[in-house]
Amino acid sequence: MTQMHWEQLLSPQRLHDKRSDSHLDNTREIGRSPFHKDHDRIVFSGSFRRLGRKTQVHPLTENDHIHTRLTHSLEVGCVGRSLGMIVGELLQERLPSWISPADLGVIVQTACLGHDIGNPPFGHAGEYAIRDWFQRAEVSGWLDGLTQAERNDLLTYEGNAQGFRVTTQIEYNQFQGGMRLTTATLGTLLKYPWAVTHRSQAGKFGAYQSELPLLRDVAEALGLLPQGEDRWCRHPLAWLVEAADDICYALLDLEDGLEMGILRYEEVADILQHIAGEVPAEYAQMQARGVSQRRCIALLRGAAMERAVNEVGAVFVQHEQALLNGRLDADLLELCHPDLGWGVQAAKQLARERIFQNERKAKLEIGAYTTLGILLEAFIGAAYELHQTGRSSFKHQRVLALIGENRPQREWPLYDSYRRMLDFIGGMTDHYAVDLAQEMGGKLKGD
Repeated sequence: MTQMHWEQLLSPQRLHDKRSDSHLDNTREIGRSPFHKDHDRIVFSGSFRRLGRKTQVHPLTENDHIHTRLTHSLEVGCVGRSLGMIVGELLQERLPSWISPADLGVIVQTACLGHDIGNPPFGHAGEYAIRDWFQRAEVSGWLDGLTQAERNDLLTYEGNAQGFRVTTQIEYNQFQGGMRLTTATLGTLLKYPWAVTHRSQAGKFGAYQSELPLLRDVAEALGLLPQGEDRWCRHPLAWLVEAADDICYALLDLEDGLEMGILRYEEVADILQHIAGEVPAEYAQMQARGVSQRRCIALLRGAAMERAVNEVGAVFVQHEQALLNGRLDADLLELCHPDLGWGVQAAKQLARERIFQNERKAKLEIGAYTTLGILLEAFIGAAYELHQTGRSSFKHQRVLALIGENRPQREWPLYDSYRRMLDFIGGMTDHYAVDLAQEMGGKLKGD
C-alpha cells in the first residue's frame, strides 16, 4: 500500500472492539457520533481535569490570567475544531458518507484536548528532570536487567508516550482498553507514531514498550504507512493538531509574557499585526478610547488566529495527496504565506529568548528538579527494593500504600513496576507534587 485512505483513516472502530461492522450505520445516536463520545471521555477524565493545576510555561503562578495546561488545551481544541471543520467542508466530496464536517472537527478537537494529557508536573522541565534522574539511577544499577528499549523509555520520559498510555490503558477501563477511544481519534492524537528506537533528537516518540502492541493495532486499523520497524507516518489529521498547538502556544505565550511584565506591549503587538496581515479597523478606535492593553492585544490575537486558521486549512487541502502518501516534509504553517510563517517563528524566538530564560521561571524549574528527585527516589526506590528483595522497609511500605490498588507486586517485571510508579508521579499536579515532596522531606503539616 502506497497511500492511506480516508475511509480507513476515519474509522469509528474502537481499539478494544474487534467487530468488523464498525461503520456508523448501526451505532449512530441522535446528535452524538462515536467521535463526540471520544470528546466527552477526554473532557470528563481525571487526567484532563488535573491539567488545570499543571504548568504550561510558568510554574506555580498565582496570576489567574496565565495559561495552565488546561486552558492551553481548551484553546488548542477550539482552533483544532475550526481547522477540522474547514477541512471537512473543503473535502466533503472525498470523505466517507458517514463523516460530516462536524465529525472531522470533533476528531481534531478531541485530539487537541488530549495532546498534553500525559505531561508530568512542571511541563517540559518535569520531563527533563525525570530523564536526568534515571540517568543517575542507571549508573547506580537500578536499570540492570532491563532491555535496551526499556532503558531508553525511562531515560527518555516523554509526555506524548505517556498520553498514549493514559488514553489506552489508565483512564476508566484500567488496563482493559483505557478510554476505549476510536482508532480515528487515537491516530489523530499520535503526533509521533513510533517507538523509542526512532526517537527524535529532542527525544520525541509516541509509545512506550508497554503500549507498543497497541500502537501497532492502531496503525494497522487505520492503514498508516510503515516507515521502518515500529515506525509509521502520521495520520493526516495529526498535522492539524500540531498546527493548532503551534498557533496557540506561539501567540498565547506572548500574551502571558506581557501579562507577567516580561515583554513590552509594542513588541507583542507588532508580531501579532504581522501575523494578522492587516490591523482590524476597531484597533485604532480602541486605542483612541484608551481601552486596556489586554483587550487590544486580544483583538490583534483574534485577527492573527483567524488568518492562521484559514491559511492552514487551505494549505492542508492543497497538500492532501502528499499527506495521504505520508510524504509531507514540512509543517503546515511553514507552507502558508511567508509573512504568517515568519510571524509565528518570531513569536517562538521571542518566547525562547525572553520568557523561557526569565529568572523566576528558571528558579522554579530548578525547584521542580528537586521536587521530582525526592519523589522519584521514594517511589522508584520502593519499587526497586520490592523487586530485588521481595520485601519492603517500613518507609517503602508507606510509600507503596500511597499508590493504593496500583502498587507494584513483587513478581512483576521491574519495568512494569517502574511504569506504575511513573503513572502516579506523572499524574500529579504541580501543587500536589510540591506538597508531597515537602512532607516526605520532613515538612509535616498534620491535620
